[in-house]
Amino acid sequence: MPVDRSILVAAALGAALATSVSAAPISAEQRIRRLEDQVNAAYAANDLATYFTYYADDLRALYPDGPTTLPAYRTEWTAFIKGGGGIVSFTCSDMQVQVSPKGDSAVASYLATVATRTPGKGVATSRFSETDVWFKRAGQWKIVEIHYSENPAPPK
Repeated sequence: MPVDRSILVAAALGAALATSVSAAPISAEQRIRRLEDQVNAAYAANDLATYFTYYADDLRALYPDGPTTLPAYRTEWTAFIKGGGGIVSFTCSDMQVQVSPKGDSAVASYLATVATRTPGKGVATSRFSETDVWFKRAGQWKIVEIHYSENPAPPK
């Protein structure tokens, strides 16, 4: 039984169109939003192996207790987690992403609420403002700068 070629052509075109639509590139802003979701999920899960893959080797981080580098941060945070500390919960809101005109750098800022378990002290919840600076190098987006500052609860 012969097959109508127009049906085969239409099916092939439909499959090609579906593939091209699903493979459409996402914008740099969408990519950064996804990466922020991923890095924050790894942080919330205390998944150190995944978490640290989002940072550039030349990271500079400005935390409430002062500036640090990736090697120092990795050492300190790993010791904290292995010592029984960890993130109990993490939420973020008011995410703002700005991408450079060339599309190779971006700034993501948001408000974070973090419940942290500290050995011998229990769980404490804090609010922070965070800004992450992302660079795209050799096709990979990495965080090169973080500014993380405590944001006390507003007065009642």
